[in-house]
Amino acid sequence: MLSASTPKEIQAILWKAADKLRGSIDAVQYKEFVLSLIFLKYVSDAFEERRNKLAKELAEDGISEDQIADFLEDRDEYTSAHVLWVPETARWSWIAANAKIQGVGKLLDEAMDAVMRENPALTDVLPKIFNRDNVDQKRLAELVDLISDARFGGTEDKLAQDVLGEVYEYFLGNFARAEGKRGGEFYTPQSVVRLIVEILEPYNGRVYDPACGSGGMFVQASKFIEAHRGRGHNADIAVYGQELNERTWRLAKMNLAIHGLDGNLAARWGDTFADDKHPGLKADFIMANPPFNIQDWARDESDARWKYGIPPKNNANYAWLLHVISKLGERGTAGIVLANGSLASRQNGEGKIRQAMVEADLVACMVALPSQLFRTTQIPACLWFLAKDKSSQGTNGLEDRRGEILFIDAREMGEMADRAERVLTEADLAKIASAYHAWRGTEAARTEGLTYEDVPGFCASTGMATVREHEYALTPGRYVGVSPQTAMQPLPEPPARPATLMRDLYAIFD
Repeated sequence: MLSASTPKEIQAILWKAADKLRGSIDAVQYKEFVLSLIFLKYVSDAFEERRNKLAKELAEDGISEDQIADFLEDRDEYTSAHVLWVPETARWSWIAANAKIQGVGKLLDEAMDAVMRENPALTDVLPKIFNRDNVDQKRLAELVDLISDARFGGTEDKLAQDVLGEVYEYFLGNFARAEGKRGGEFYTPQSVVRLIVEILEPYNGRVYDPACGSGGMFVQASKFIEAHRGRGHNADIAVYGQELNERTWRLAKMNLAIHGLDGNLAARWGDTFADDKHPGLKADFIMANPPFNIQDWARDESDARWKYGIPPKNNANYAWLLHVISKLGERGTAGIVLANGSLASRQNGEGKIRQAMVEADLVACMVALPSQLFRTTQIPACLWFLAKDKSSQGTNGLEDRRGEILFIDAREMGEMADRAERVLTEADLAKIASAYHAWRGTEAARTEGLTYEDVPGFCASTGMATVREHEYALTPGRYVGVSPQTAMQPLPEPPARPATLMRDLYAIFD
């Protein structure tokens, strides 16, 4: 058995384990099946790790064995260290030892039930789907043996929480790729999430995601805080989210627990438009990647959220924008991923809603994203950054950007991770985020001595009058102009004869 696996070793072991189940589990359940087993293994290993550390510390302090035994069963010794309490019959070592005697499916269902019973934050989260007729118990026993080879204990460089966090994110990404378009319902590419977080800088306050999927926005916010402020500052943010899909809601609850985040994702899943789970919330930061171009959504024309116009029946893009605006606090900021159609559409009243938002000075920054960032959809995407207060905000010392919008064209950025998927590099993320922070005059910009300047072909700070001239279209390419390098490139010579066109066409087919 491996004493302490690296994330890559664990990923290899567990992806092999997932393959064992692929043919015997319903495809819809298979993701939840594997990830919940990983979760149970993690909470068990984290519990054992805390238990062993506690026993060692108590022995070094000269505590008697009887007293040590009492301390080891004290729930507070675990929860105070942000470790979930795991009852004996839910511990992986106990399950592995008794699986062949009592039946592995039965033990796993009982273990899930026991963990939820002892940890109220996980109520109704863990699935009890292992002791069913359609589950091959022999393969399940083999899977338990394989997962037993992966120990989510800490190493010199990483805590157990970090190790499993990386494994969990790896699996979410792989499942999203495997499920194609449906994978976009629960997974947003990491580089896109990071860009939103790097621009918004959610250090403290209320963070909200109205379509939270598996919780990736919250996880990246936590990582951002840790990178800039150190460990132990996650409590500086209060997490609120909502998710429509029951299975995805479960994944999000597990994801937050793994990363040590106390989040309010509501007691149940639900439709954000028909059943807002956080009706009185006013958030400091909102980050969202809602599903693009929903045609069938719960539309109520009398809804108070439609302050700037009633969104059309056949597309929910502007419904998401107006919902986000309704949730922003007095100085709240938001980053939303939407399809490019939202930038300039004038159909079904969308142009009038966009005009009203611009005139209300709610739009802070628009970013055109490169193609192929989303393996799960080929629809071109962009980022909307909204702000309730674009003034200097007194003692915050920001640049007063009232009446201005920053446009950033990042369509040529990124590099191909493989033949189908592009990612934004560290340099790309830094360039885009730095442009925004310099424009807004944030503390990060002042610390690094950044000053804002328009860069032809990349970014431009544009006044309201110019946006009006463009009839409120917010496509960055209209405003940033052309870079000098592009402008200097000569136009290609026209082909000499049709045969050249045919040759090029066949080359493209190849």
